[in-house]
Amino acid sequence: MRIARFSIDGNVAFGAVEGEGTGDSAGLVLDIIKGIPFGDFELSGTKVPLSKVRLLPPVLPNKVVAFGRNYAEHAAELGHEVPDAPFAFFKPSTSVVGPGDPIAYPSFSSELHHEAELAVVIGRMCREVPRERVKDVILGYTCANDVTARDVQRREKQWARAKGFDSSCPLGPWVETDLDPSDLAIQCTVNGEQRQLGRTSQMIHSIEDLIVNITEAMTLLPGDVILTGTPAGVGPLDVGDEVAVTIQGIGTLTNKVIKRD
Repeated sequence: MRIARFSIDGNVAFGAVEGEGTGDSAGLVLDIIKGIPFGDFELSGTKVPLSKVRLLPPVLPNKVVAFGRNYAEHAAELGHEVPDAPFAFFKPSTSVVGPGDPIAYPSFSSELHHEAELAVVIGRMCREVPRERVKDVILGYTCANDVTARDVQRREKQWARAKGFDSSCPLGPWVETDLDPSDLAIQCTVNGEQRQLGRTSQMIHSIEDLIVNITEAMTLLPGDVILTGTPAGVGPLDVGDEVAVTIQGIGTLTNKVIKRD
């Protein structure tokens, strides 16, 4: 099931996406969900065309836990060593935007980069998750762009500003709940030109590794998001660029870069 979060006539709701398509397809409709999708829920039978709503970030996470250097070729292209264990950092909830929302170029940077990633959405509160139960705590998967102020990342010893500024975490277009994430194609284009192309099978540390690692330290809540790393090919974004992240079996997340007011 594809679960979207959307607004219509000033109201916010979740809906199950029906029909074929990967983005703003005219043939898609939303069957409004009664309540929220974290736990048992029912479809209302009330349907609205996707073209009539505004898609929002598919979840509003309490926290976004991101893992860096999880693809060997990406680590190499930045001159980094591959970490022996998962390497985590955080993006605040205020960094999250949805499909079609602008990425505001931060005033303190002159080198903004895209990073296409598979995002894991947590479906239930969990801590110290054993490897064999990781699938039980996952609601589904969505596309993410770990937008990074690369010059600031190099200059500062920790990454809070470089990766945590407002609009640095686009998510969407929806959450796919029925998906095998082990070998999916990940692509990033800028103005239609391919920049990144990799597969989730190239991850150094698996999704199970990442969730076991982070839940040893902290509790994850429903709606929290795990970013699993980016394949090689990261590169610059400029004001006016349209950047799109496409993941096999999920869809396409598209955002435009604007000048920050």
